[in-house]
Amino acid sequence: MDINQEIELLIKSRCPVIYIVSWEERRVEQTLKTVAVSRQRKLHSWSIFEGFKPPIPGKKTDPDEDSKIPLELRALADIKSSVEGHIFLLKDFHQYLKDYRVIRLLRDLALSLRGSTNTIIVCGPTLVLPIELEKDIHVLDFPLPNRTELEAKLNDVIEAVKADVRVNTELDPEHREVLIKSAQGLTLDEFETCLSRSITEFRSFSIDTIIEEKKQIIQKTGMLEYYPASTQLKDVGGYLLLKSWLNKRKTSFTDKARQYGIPAPKGVLILGVQGCGKSLVAKSIASEWDLPLLKLDMGRIFGSLVGQSEENIRKAIRIAEGVSPCVLWLDELEKAFGGLNSSGDSGTSQRVFATFLSWMQEKTKPVFLVATANDVSKLPPELLRKGRFDEIFFIDLPTEIERQEIFGIHIEKRKRKLENFDISALAAKTDGFSGAEIEQVVIGALYTAFDQDREITTEDMLNEANTQVPLSRMMAEDVEALREWAKLRARPSS
Repeated sequence: MDINQEIELLIKSRCPVIYIVSWEERRVEQTLKTVAVSRQRKLHSWSIFEGFKPPIPGKKTDPDEDSKIPLELRALADIKSSVEGHIFLLKDFHQYLKDYRVIRLLRDLALSLRGSTNTIIVCGPTLVLPIELEKDIHVLDFPLPNRTELEAKLNDVIEAVKADVRVNTELDPEHREVLIKSAQGLTLDEFETCLSRSITEFRSFSIDTIIEEKKQIIQKTGMLEYYPASTQLKDVGGYLLLKSWLNKRKTSFTDKARQYGIPAPKGVLILGVQGCGKSLVAKSIASEWDLPLLKLDMGRIFGSLVGQSEENIRKAIRIAEGVSPCVLWLDELEKAFGGLNSSGDSGTSQRVFATFLSWMQEKTKPVFLVATANDVSKLPPELLRKGRFDEIFFIDLPTEIERQEIFGIHIEKRKRKLENFDISALAAKTDGFSGAEIEQVVIGALYTAFDQDREITTEDMLNEANTQVPLSRMMAEDVEALREWAKLRARPSS
């Protein structure tokens, strides 16, 4: 049942007061106009500055009358004596639901309107529902525009600008689908703004403006961090099995995949030795799939007030689903949810974890969760079972061939030619080094050469490697324990 049918059903069943949660007043009002025509009702929209438009039949017009009573109460009081067959839309009325007089009046109205053909619709961007009204008001979440509505808006914009020869309005089916998919999570007004900006800046329809708009939405909330696309899978050395698994799912968010019967992938857990590129892989997935990357920082979730942490995690989930399809990155998972049983926060951590766990299991929105972890022993077992993640990958220390590839990436990244270096000797010398440690070998050698005012050599990097003690030697027991755990429980990345 779509939102139009649900609203019409509630009005038809003579529900006295309906609370619609939405930022999009115009879409809500347009929907109510459609329903009003269908049900042969008259729609009256109210705001604090304009009052009712059109006016309520028999409404008091003297502005000084009952001047001690707030305008919003006077407007509502007239509904009691209105004729039958009217829908009253109250815009941004949630701000007045903290006033005990408004609460009492709505309770009286809910009783007097029950069974009548008059309906009150409260509309606001957030839900403010006093406990006194919980049994009298029916709450609806007005959904964001679906594909059909977004495509209709796109067609309207194309029709409006197609006469301008400077604008390229040609869209092949694949580009159109990517554009519509990228816009999911935006309001119609936000989508129209993106299209207008794209036309002004690029004289065509660009996905970059939509991603930039989603970045603005994320930054305004403060719950999540937005990471721009900066790395790709080709910038990550090795891990051919993991790359192959990801490449197979690159087009899994398309309608073609849905029609084929493929569900949207849930996510992947990447375990491994520190410094082996887990975070780099997480960042590169979003870039490779042309999706926005959001980072969930659990430090921002936990609040000091009772119930604040649970509400924050729900809000973060709603934001991620609102801008979906996207990649949601949770770094160092064991620090977020490790040690739950020893928590001394009156169960807040457990409740936050339970909310997040339920979402992982039941989510239907295309939010691909990428979680990374270093110490698997601290993770609760229910987080690792099948159904939470599509796959669990283990990233081990790079092999000799992978070390050659990593050296090549970092040398070329610093604008040097590979043929000037003995990559085989460097890879052989750095057995047991992680990708991050190999990068530091290159950077350290660059400092040495720069200090001596000359070009970097293979010998500089070999000398730098001699001075470093890799983590695999400092924490050999921990690394070996992680490898043993992963042998039978995780999928190898290489």
